[in-house]
Amino acid sequence: MKKIAVIDVGSNSVRLMLVADGKILYKTLEITRLGEGLASFGELQPAAIDRSAKAVASFYARAKSDGAEIVCAFATAAVRSASNGQAFLSAVRSLCGLEVEVISGEQEAEIGVLGALRGADGGIIDIGGASTEIIVQQSGEILYKKSVDVGVVRLHDLCGREVEGLTDYCGSAVNAFGQVPHATLHAIGGTATSLASIALRLKEYSSSAVTGYALTMPALVGAIEYLKTTSPEQVAMETCVPQKRAEVLLGGAVWLKILLESLQLKEVIVSDADNLEGYAIKKGLL
Repeated sequence: MKKIAVIDVGSNSVRLMLVADGKILYKTLEITRLGEGLASFGELQPAAIDRSAKAVASFYARAKSDGAEIVCAFATAAVRSASNGQAFLSAVRSLCGLEVEVISGEQEAEIGVLGALRGADGGIIDIGGASTEIIVQQSGEILYKKSVDVGVVRLHDLCGREVEGLTDYCGSAVNAFGQVPHATLHAIGGTATSLASIALRLKEYSSSAVTGYALTMPALVGAIEYLKTTSPEQVAMETCVPQKRAEVLLGGAVWLKILLESLQLKEVIVSDADNLEGYAIKKGLL
């Protein structure tokens, strides 16, 4: 079997996907919060660079050990928007020799919709650690795509877990998306899958359970109330959401609620398939 691996260097987590002959063998992640402090300082912090680069090198070694003939990696908002993004790329190169491709916000939107919808009509909302992408396609053509520098790590750095502050900030930021064509939207990324997991009361994460799940406005409001009144440690004990994810999830929930209100949508369809698959497809590896 020909095996390939894709590493996604996000602003909150580093993820690894291993594929053999077009079949996904596994996905795994490590939350390293590369984008921590970026909203305040405009650059990646040394500790964040160190732990994220080490995670990439560890995943590279694991992929090779598991038989991957090709290992490719891409980085998103934290690296592309930081004044010292090259420092992270150099750190990865020195640890394992891997060249990480830095993609634009529009490219991130394109691979996200490719991975989730595979050419079908509709669109995606991808709430990441340092940016959010919305893209809509119809009959094979992209009608709309935009990336805005709002994500869960940025929100946590700027507003913490204060719902009022988060609501005010997100309420202003949502205007940057302008007029988005009406479409059935799918939500991808860790924020969406974690909120679906909470709504479904999953103790153990299940890709099949969250994929296709309709996250309604009432369920989203319920998740916000739960996250607002429950400590991240308790969330991790009661659900499959890791504590480090739970620490930043409230901002993502508030942001998604405001996005849906702005788009006049009553629900969004969650998908576990996302830009990892999209990047592999774009590269002709899946």
